[in-house]
Amino acid sequence: MKQKFILIAGLIWGAFQPVMAQLTIESCQQKAKENYPLIKQYDLIRQTEEYSLSNANKGYLPQFSLSGKATYQSEVTQLPIKLPGITVSSMSKDQYQATAELNQLIWDGGVIKSQKNITKASSSVDAQKNEVDLYALTDRVNQLFFGVLSLNEQLVQNDLLQKELQTNCEKISAYMQGGIGNQADLDAIRVEQLKAKQRRTEMAATQKSFCDMLAAFIGEPVTKPNTLIKPEKNMVADTNNRPELKLFDAQNSLFDSQISSVKAGNMPKLNMFVQGGVGRPGLNMLNNDFAPFYIGGVRLSWNFGGFYTQKNNLRKIELNKHSVNVQKETFLFNSQLKAIQQKNEIARIGAVITDDDEIIRLRTNIKNASQAKVLNGTLSVSDLIRDVNAESQAKQDKALHEIQLLQAIYNLKETTNN
Repeated sequence: MKQKFILIAGLIWGAFQPVMAQLTIESCQQKAKENYPLIKQYDLIRQTEEYSLSNANKGYLPQFSLSGKATYQSEVTQLPIKLPGITVSSMSKDQYQATAELNQLIWDGGVIKSQKNITKASSSVDAQKNEVDLYALTDRVNQLFFGVLSLNEQLVQNDLLQKELQTNCEKISAYMQGGIGNQADLDAIRVEQLKAKQRRTEMAATQKSFCDMLAAFIGEPVTKPNTLIKPEKNMVADTNNRPELKLFDAQNSLFDSQISSVKAGNMPKLNMFVQGGVGRPGLNMLNNDFAPFYIGGVRLSWNFGGFYTQKNNLRKIELNKHSVNVQKETFLFNSQLKAIQQKNEIARIGAVITDDDEIIRLRTNIKNASQAKVLNGTLSVSDLIRDVNAESQAKQDKALHEIQLLQAIYNLKETTNN
């Protein structure tokens, strides 16, 4: 009954313990992007775009203006004749006028539309630049992730080596009791045990450092390295989906919008307007008293000065587009070279791994034979230790090669964003 109670209590306690979520390399990459301070830049870009578009749309609203003037002039209009029965007062040389004008845009040649397109294209460029900066996190996360996995495998092999050394230590102790072994042989085994322990301490410290840095990137603790899931050996597509390519396309779209803006700026403008005010004189120049007035109509304006520089401005934009296209070609060329190198590295490591199992099998046979020779007194313990270390090294090499293969595959994925 007591055992049942302990078992039930243990199950209940375990059910309430937090489950350590396992982490894939893809989830670490995503968490790193979401946790990186630069992610806040997206919201700032969006808000800036909204404000700029709002300002551009206000260009369609009626525009209201006030103006006033007071002048003194050397001459005024006078009638050279006198009409019978009509008295014309003399015009004052000091004149005053205050007006209010309301303008409504009818057609601006596409200026506002081009401004909105430029705003959207500029925001797209800024967002893609931010995406390129964030994508740089992928390689850093990959290095840390595979660094932890590599050390995991080495620590496992180190534990196996220590168990092997402990087994041999016990055998040597038994040999000493049978008069076959001696204290020097036992000391040699214990030296190797201490060395293996030291290597484990160093690897564990390095792994903790990697875990702490990875935790800082993803924004959550990585206290147990075994929570990292070893990825599968998936094939990588040949297509290139790097964010830099989208940045080049966004820059070209911005240049296209700028071309439209240059052309729209040289088109005629059509407005409706209503102007009202009070002045001395008013619209009746023969009346020298203050009088209200109003004017309404349609106004057409066309500034031809922009045509002088239009051709040069368009050529400058075309040169900028050509420069971006050259950068795109250079990026694709370098990416292709890097991908070729990484594919060759994947093939090389794969070929090396095919021989690892045979090397381990042969090293194990050699070690077993050495143990038998030590028991027969035909081989020294130092030679046995050498063969034990050689077998352990062969196992470590295989584990390391497997992690290197995975890392090479994900380096290729990072190069092509697949």
